[in-house]
Amino acid sequence: MEKKIGFIGCGNMSKAIIAGLVNSGCFESKNILVFDRKAATNQEMQEKFGITPGNSANQVAAEADILIGAVKPNVMLSVISDLASSIKPDALFISIAAGVTIASLASVLGDGQKIVRAMPNTPSLVGEGMTSITPNAQVSKAEIQLVQEIFNSFGKAAVVPEYQIHAVVAASGSAPAYVFILIEAMADAAVLGGLPRAQAYHFAAQAVKGAAEMVLESGKHPAALKDMVCSPGGTTIEAVRKLEDKGFRSAVIESMQHCMARSETMSRD
Repeated sequence: MEKKIGFIGCGNMSKAIIAGLVNSGCFESKNILVFDRKAATNQEMQEKFGITPGNSANQVAAEADILIGAVKPNVMLSVISDLASSIKPDALFISIAAGVTIASLASVLGDGQKIVRAMPNTPSLVGEGMTSITPNAQVSKAEIQLVQEIFNSFGKAAVVPEYQIHAVVAASGSAPAYVFILIEAMADAAVLGGLPRAQAYHFAAQAVKGAAEMVLESGKHPAALKDMVCSPGGTTIEAVRKLEDKGFRSAVIESMQHCMARSETMSRD
């Protein structure tokens, strides 16, 4: 692809995206422009991926056909305000800053700017990300497909309307933390049962990974997959009964409701 894609900020998520773009061949390395305030990061990315380091954020903004804002949410609007005059009028701006709405981005970049709000999650770092994509009205169908191609290069991506972003935060953005707690708890129980700690983490993590793949690959309802494991009078149904007794399902739902409420609050602040 001959288009140039630029990154303002190069933390872990930018690095994951760049790795995906290079490994998938979605963009030529030379057409990936990077500017991070840490010069050592720019140099590291050039040496590792052959990307083009920028001399300044404004230079990257002026050259990029697609510009990804990957700075902290609390400074995003300030950063893009300084870049607004440098961004090409027909460039596509993608923000991966949590809680920063399309309306707030447009208030700085202008209503005519093509803007996409994207939310990748941390499994992107291992090529298994899930990203929500929310474009404004100026973004064409072809450009939406291009954005999906970018984020599909290190996982999966789906288009969602902005009002559903808070549910995405709870079900995807914050969700790895719940799963890590589940794996830790499963491993602790296995250690209590006599399994060595390292092996306990391995068994628990692989079980979660495998179960997730079964949901994605089989197309079956999670309840049907659960029933497949629960033999009459067996060990699994006894564990499931205890989870229900302790309010496991309700605790997950209520926790995610709080997560969504917090996301809504942050978007208004």
